[in-house]
Amino acid sequence: MSESEERTGIEPQPYKEAACGFDEEEPPGKPRRHPLWRDVPDRNWDDWRWQSQNAIRSVRQLRGLLPFTPEELEAIGSLETEYKTAIPPYFFSLMNPDDPNDPIRLQSVPSPLEQQNPSGYELEDPLEEDKDSPVPGLTHRYPDRALLVTTHVCTMYCRFCTRKRATMVRGGWDAISRNDERMVEYVRDHSEIRDVIVSGGDPLTLPASKLKFFLDNLASIPHVDVIRIGTRVPVTLPQKLYDENLIDLLASAGKVWIQTHFNHPREITPEAARVCLALLKAGMPVNNHTVLMKGVNDSLETMRSLMRGLLRIKVRPYYIFHCDPVIGAGHFRTSVWKGLEIMEGLRGHMSGLGIPTYVVDSPHGGGKIPLMPNYLVSASDDAVVLRNYEGMLVRYQAEDKPQVVQPTRTRGVSALLQGSKSALIPQNSERMARRELNVLTNAELSEPADTNGHHEHNGNGCHEEGAQELVPLRGM
Repeated sequence: MSESEERTGIEPQPYKEAACGFDEEEPPGKPRRHPLWRDVPDRNWDDWRWQSQNAIRSVRQLRGLLPFTPEELEAIGSLETEYKTAIPPYFFSLMNPDDPNDPIRLQSVPSPLEQQNPSGYELEDPLEEDKDSPVPGLTHRYPDRALLVTTHVCTMYCRFCTRKRATMVRGGWDAISRNDERMVEYVRDHSEIRDVIVSGGDPLTLPASKLKFFLDNLASIPHVDVIRIGTRVPVTLPQKLYDENLIDLLASAGKVWIQTHFNHPREITPEAARVCLALLKAGMPVNNHTVLMKGVNDSLETMRSLMRGLLRIKVRPYYIFHCDPVIGAGHFRTSVWKGLEIMEGLRGHMSGLGIPTYVVDSPHGGGKIPLMPNYLVSASDDAVVLRNYEGMLVRYQAEDKPQVVQPTRTRGVSALLQGSKSALIPQNSERMARRELNVLTNAELSEPADTNGHHEHNGNGCHEEGAQELVPLRGM
């Protein structure tokens, strides 16, 4: 990969029409198929078994479907022994094969960049889950939650996966084991655990009998209120959830919430929308995790499109995770400032239902630490000064009490704290322009006209009593 290609491969890719006629659409888009599978009968294409049996699992298969340089092929060939590849035809078909920086490709196809570790800070177990594991497979980090790793198998192996160390384990996951029983026993013996995350791998790859073992046993524990199923099946292999028996099995526990994982608007397809609706109709709320990744979704335009697309299919955006420092994923990691920039462009600019929490999963098993832009500007004994999404600064008096601060002649934020002003408003505020227009319109409707048919008003577009309190911020 040349220097320019490498640089392009990690720059933010806004969600818009791509080159080579691969049109982007507002999600959910239309069904797609790679030409290789264009003639596959629908009954096969819609069969998850066919999708799994025909998944792309080797560099040999990839070289016939995507353009690579000899150097790239040599580099990604060496990665086969370090981390699995599996890409169902359905998910592969979401990819633009002519774009080496395609966001679907970056998530699923091995890259030479996985061999690089310029910081030296890439870890096998970056969240130290194994150190918080009182019994094999179970992580107990938060007081009222436990995570169960029930399988190493995934329908598609994400190149940024935090648990790569588990997915390379071979065999031994199909039958119910003594360790599976120990995990359930641990939850049963610890009444403080209210929320159990059934994870992996992907638990929806488990045989039905083993999935039923976990669901039935966990649901029968009185102090367990929530069973979360962590799965990318709705995203990477929705055909698996065309099986009504699987939907019924999940719903039978009565406590199941689905925690899925869309990272890009193009993943929100009619097929994905269909299965998310089926889960909702069966009584299971569906929440979404997104991982912030360089070149995949590290632009405000892409994130807004993703969050709005999720709302259209009634999936609640829950978290945006900063990409973990796991081995082979360093090239995906952005600055924290990028995450804060995106959150700044979400909060207030779209429905609050679509605003996830941006978190860093702390080293040393510290858990999720939420991050957000700073909306608290200053404070006094009497009030705080807060900033909204427009950049408006407002004085907010939280307590009903007499003012303690002695008024002093001053300006700016200090004047807000002193109580001599209540807000500083940016120039060219669309909202304030609408308010001014409303005042003028209402005045014209309510005030008597003079002999020439003109209405009388104060001419400044604001009510006099409020005009003295609202000071425009110059130069903004």
